[in-house]
Amino acid sequence: MTMKERAPDRAEPEGAHTEADTEGHDTEGHGADDDGVADALALVGRHATATAPDAGAGPGAPSAAEPHHATPWPEARAVAARAGARAAAGRDPQAVPLDRALGRVLAEPLPALTDLPSFDTSAMDGWAVAGPGPWRIDAEGAVLAGHTGTGELADGDAVRIATGARVPAGATAVVRSEHARADATGQLHARREVVHGQDIRPRGQECRSGDRLLPAGSAVTPAVLGLAAAAGYDELTVHPLPRVEVLVLGDELLTAGLPHDGLIRDALGPLLGPWLTALGADVLGTRRVGDDAEALHAAVTGSAADVVVTTGGTAAGPVDHVHPVLAKAGATLLVDGVKVRPGHPMLLAELPGARHLVGLPGNPLAAVSGLLTLAAPLLRALTGRPGPGPYRTELGEDVQGHPYDTRLVPVLRRGGRVEPLRYHGPAMLRGVAAADGMAVVPPGGAAAGAPVDVLDLPWPPSGAGTATGTGTGTGTGSGLADRGVCFT
Repeated sequence: MTMKERAPDRAEPEGAHTEADTEGHDTEGHGADDDGVADALALVGRHATATAPDAGAGPGAPSAAEPHHATPWPEARAVAARAGARAAAGRDPQAVPLDRALGRVLAEPLPALTDLPSFDTSAMDGWAVAGPGPWRIDAEGAVLAGHTGTGELADGDAVRIATGARVPAGATAVVRSEHARADATGQLHARREVVHGQDIRPRGQECRSGDRLLPAGSAVTPAVLGLAAAAGYDELTVHPLPRVEVLVLGDELLTAGLPHDGLIRDALGPLLGPWLTALGADVLGTRRVGDDAEALHAAVTGSAADVVVTTGGTAAGPVDHVHPVLAKAGATLLVDGVKVRPGHPMLLAELPGARHLVGLPGNPLAAVSGLLTLAAPLLRALTGRPGPGPYRTELGEDVQGHPYDTRLVPVLRRGGRVEPLRYHGPAMLRGVAAADGMAVVPPGGAAAGAPVDVLDLPWPPSGAGTATGTGTGTGTGSGLADRGVCFT
């Protein structure tokens, strides 16, 4: 079956970047070029070569290379979010016990099942009193939390009461222990003025039965669990977690030990599962699949996951099998390449049965770019979780841009600005490991002091920026431009 492609109706702007994808399983640059400007000029040169007609071809002959209509970065994120929302609309909410609801998202509003508190409650240890003092002390009585307590208080009576206990009928106030004294005749005296209703939490003070406590779409935090329990819930109705399976592709990957003989350690297998879990996915597991098209087809079509995430194989090299496998599986391409660096050959496809596949490039930082661009919006929409939008802040230093594409650059917040980090090549994780965000740098770059959008990363910063080599700016030679900028 021929793979269908669903693309926005738009013409490629004149002069837009149309180079063939070269970033993928092993073809994306693994380090920084000698000169970032030279790299940019080289990209322009490749653009011209890719779109120019073959000099030896006759009139009307096709160009030497078909232009690749990559999706602009903001649009790619929007497409992924819409795809997740469509799929979520066909998934039924589920009721789960409170002890399994943490981190889920409410599928419907949360109404109170009871008044809170459900009876008048003492806010303090002290004395429940009726009327003005002094009061006669009930030496035998005491009202404790969880007990029915004493009968109705008559005017002028006082009885011991504990925090959280039900206030007896007839009581007009609670006098704190430290604000009262008893005399030798069994009379209780207040040390300060007693106000009617003081230190009593009246029934329904927090909510009345039927009040909406939280709207649908609220994340279930520990505080929400406590509120739900207090309001009488044993389970919550939440959006189902999308099941995700990770397929790490490649014959060259080791799972243990040092790299040797052309083999390298798999960095994405350990990275992707926890990251996807932080995005709200139920990660079924991580499988390693060799450079075999039939094995990949079997893994994709046989997966029980709602979303399959692959690494590598999204370009057009001899072992890049993702596109042919998707075609064979009858998938619809929603995004086929994104105008972003690193990570431009990422893709998003809809598989039969309302399932999806996110194809990440094989280089580690390029794969992180794919997670932020396609996987995060897709999964947040599937879980019903409103994603945190980018926040806008100023750059601490100049950041060189790609001529045509958005760049995602690891940054660290410092002094109200974000500082770009070194080790930002597509094959590197050293920069992002010290980062707390990724700056969204527009085509052409951004100068120090310019506002940029920043995407938060789903973990607290390591605080190791200096140890891992934070950038100090393109002007100093020790930041982004110390060895040139690798855009691929």
